[in-house]
Amino acid sequence: MKWRVAVATVATVIVCSGVVTAVEAEQSDFSVENPSATLNALDVLKSIRVERENPRGYSRSLFKHWLDVDGDGCDAREQVLKRDALGFAQVDPFRCTVVEADWLSPYDGRRTSDRSEVDIDHVVALKEAWDSGAFAWSEPQRTAFANDTSDSRTLLAVSSSSNRAKSDKDPTNWLPPLRGYWCTYLANWVSVKARWNLSMDESEWGRVNNLLSGQCAGTTLRGWTAPPVAVTSPATTTSLVTPTTVATTAAPTVTTIASVATTIARSATVTTLGTAGAVTATTAASSALVTVRPGSFCAPEGALGTYNSVIYVCSKTDVNGVPYSGNRARWRRQA
Repeated sequence: MKWRVAVATVATVIVCSGVVTAVEAEQSDFSVENPSATLNALDVLKSIRVERENPRGYSRSLFKHWLDVDGDGCDAREQVLKRDALGFAQVDPFRCTVVEADWLSPYDGRRTSDRSEVDIDHVVALKEAWDSGAFAWSEPQRTAFANDTSDSRTLLAVSSSSNRAKSDKDPTNWLPPLRGYWCTYLANWVSVKARWNLSMDESEWGRVNNLLSGQCAGTTLRGWTAPPVAVTSPATTTSLVTPTTVATTAAPTVTTIASVATTIARSATVTTLGTAGAVTATTAASSALVTVRPGSFCAPEGALGTYNSVIYVCSKTDVNGVPYSGNRARWRRQA
């Protein structure tokens, strides 16, 4: 496969030793022959156009994420949790959920076996992507980017604390706490920007250029395939509405078990038996809910799950209405 990159020369501004200097960035004209090709990161950087960012109109909801866009039965978050686990990850084959694994965050070196402490980072944050060109994309393109597991540099399992610290910053304002990971991080950043034809602003380009020309001189990266598009092919799903009847239907889009179970649960009746030490019993419909881990991150907001026969809701606030940090949704008891 040959993926050609050709961009005209542009004028930009870089900062060197505190002095702002106008220079011309000679843009490269090269071809990515195949995904295993070895490229110089600085050459790839020089192919990226330099433009002012366009932040108007951004909303995180414009990038539907943690979906199964490639139709393999696993959503993007679970795929990355499984891929980036140390050694063998124990996975529930029915729900494609990682139930046990260890992770080591490359950003700060933190190791954990608690999946609630692991975030899936968009290496180029969704807002950064929007500001850099995704504002002109179609909805399928944004969905494909937000759930891209076709290239391991787009999404990365990292510690929740480092992901919150990074937020939507570019390398001008944030680099990983582990300095030894800087060159790899910059190579990943550049490859994602180039592969998805995203621009850089002047300060961002200058900062990356200075590092790739200095302490990260000689950094290389592998090639890539063309970016994916969201899969909307028909899928066969099992009906959960009538427990006694098993039927298959062809749907125009992939329907996850979680979404079906959420619809069932919202119409289910919860009955409380006894008084002191009351036992909560759910209907047969609620038993179809996915099993969740209380306190772990979740999506979509409003989805329902169960833990120890108690109904949980995916919410951005606790039972008292206090927002969770980072405006991230978590599984909590249904009020």
